[in-house]
Amino acid sequence: MALTGGYCESKLDSMPSAASLPTTVDAGNFPPIIQGGMGVGISGWKLARAVSRCGQLGVVSGTALDLLLTRRLQQGDPGGDLRRALRHFPLPGTAERILSRYFIEGGKPAAAPFRTPPMISHRPAKATRELVMASAFAAIHLAKEGHDGLVGLNLLEKIQTPALDVLFGAMLAGVDVVLVGAGIPRQIPGILDDFAEGRRAEMRLDVTGSTEPVLIDLDPARFMTPRQPGRPLFLAIVSSPVLAENLRRKASGRVDGFVVESATAGGHNAPPRGPMQLTDEGEPVYGLRDHVEPGKFAKIGLPFWLAGGYADPGKLLEARAAGANGIQVGTAFALCEESGFEPALKARIISSILDRKLSIRTAANASPTGFPFKIAQVPDTLADSAIYRDRARVCDLGVLREAYRKPDGGIGFRCSAEPVDSYLAKGGDAEKALGRMCLCNSLCASAGIGQMRGGCEEPPLVTLGDDFEVIRRFIPHGRSTYTAADVVRVLTGE
Repeated sequence: MALTGGYCESKLDSMPSAASLPTTVDAGNFPPIIQGGMGVGISGWKLARAVSRCGQLGVVSGTALDLLLTRRLQQGDPGGDLRRALRHFPLPGTAERILSRYFIEGGKPAAAPFRTPPMISHRPAKATRELVMASAFAAIHLAKEGHDGLVGLNLLEKIQTPALDVLFGAMLAGVDVVLVGAGIPRQIPGILDDFAEGRRAEMRLDVTGSTEPVLIDLDPARFMTPRQPGRPLFLAIVSSPVLAENLRRKASGRVDGFVVESATAGGHNAPPRGPMQLTDEGEPVYGLRDHVEPGKFAKIGLPFWLAGGYADPGKLLEARAAGANGIQVGTAFALCEESGFEPALKARIISSILDRKLSIRTAANASPTGFPFKIAQVPDTLADSAIYRDRARVCDLGVLREAYRKPDGGIGFRCSAEPVDSYLAKGGDAEKALGRMCLCNSLCASAGIGQMRGGCEEPPLVTLGDDFEVIRRFIPHGRSTYTAADVVRVLTGE
C-alpha cells in the first residue's frame, strides 16, 4: 500500500469499494504525519481523505458519527456523497431505512429542528446499532475514495456504548488504523482481533457504583454481512510511558504503537500527575512529572508519534531525532479548508489568530468526561461566560453520559452537564456539575449541525492546541485560507 502520492490526482470513478481493499499495513513502515482526530465532524472524511492523498495518515473522528450522518442527510446531503457511500453498506435494507427516516430532499428549513436518533444505551435497538455501523462505514468509505493511502479512525475510550458498532462499521469499510485515547483502552485490541476473525466481541462497560461486570457485545453473525474485515493497526493515545508499557504487556490484543500527547495538545488532555492544583484562573498546573520524555517511550520498543506543539517546520526532524517515528498534528489541520468547522466560524477563528487576538484556556471542569479540556476564547461561543449562563442546560444527545448502577439494580445514565436537578436525582455529585459544558451540542454546532431551539441555534465551542499561532505559517501569500496539502508541504519541508 503506497505511503506517498500526489496532492490532487483523483481516481474516484475507477476506485473499487473501500471495503474491498485489504489492510496490509506495517506500523514500522508508516506515514510520518498523523492528522489528529478532532471533535464532532472537524476531522471528517473530507479532511481525512485530503491528508491521506498527501501520503500521510488521514484520520476520521469517530465521535457522534450517527448525528453527523443523520443531520447531514436532513440538510439535503449536497453532492450526494453520503447517499453514494450508503449504497455500498453491506447490510441489506439498512441504507433504505436510514434514508427514508432522515433524508430531506433540498434540506430542512433553516429554523426547523433536526430529528435526532435515540441516545445509545448499553442495550441499543438493532436499528440504532445498524445506524451507528452505517455512519462509521460511510465516513471511512468516503475517506478512502480516490487514493491508495491509509485512513484511521479516532475514538474516545470514555464513549463506550457505541464503540463496538463504530469499530465494526469502520472495519467493514476497510479502516487501516484505529487510535483511541481519553482513557485506558485495554479492551480495544482484542475487539479488533475478534471482529477480524468473525467472532463475537465483548466490552466491559464502566458503570459507577457497580460491583458486578456489565458487558456489551456484538456478534457479526447477527448482521448477515458476507464480509470478514481485515484487522486494522491499533495505536493507543497516551501521555505516560508507564501506561504505554502497561498497555503493551496487558492489553487484550496486539498494540501496534502509540501517539504520545503532551498537555499542549488540543481537546481533552490527561490530568496532571499527582494532586490536582489550579492556577488563579482555574487552569490545571502541569509540572516536571508531566513532561514527555521520548527516550522512555523509545525503550518500550514500539513505534510512536509525538503530539502537542509539533506543527512547526523542523519539528518532524526533531521528533525523529528523539526516536519517534513521526508526529501527530491537530490544530493546523483543524483550520484548513477541508476540515469540518462551520465555514464562517472557521474564518473568524483564523482572523483572530492573524490579528493575535485569540487565547486558549485549559478548563479543568468543563468537560463531562472529567478530563481537562482546551477551549479557544472565541467571541459568541460557549466560551463566553454570558452565553454559557444564558444557555439552558439540556442533555438530549447523551454522547458523554456516564453509566451508573441504580438503587433498584438496573443501569442508568447521567451527565454532569445535564440539568442539575436531574443529575442530582440520579445520584450525581453537585460539585461535578459546576462549570460543566454540553460538549455534545456545542461541538455539533461548531460543525454546522447545531440543534435549533426556538429558532436559535445552539452556541458552538472551539477547542484548539496551544500552538495555534503557527497557523500563519501555512497560509500562502495573498490568501486567507490554506489546505491540508499546504500543511503537509510545510511540515515535510517540500
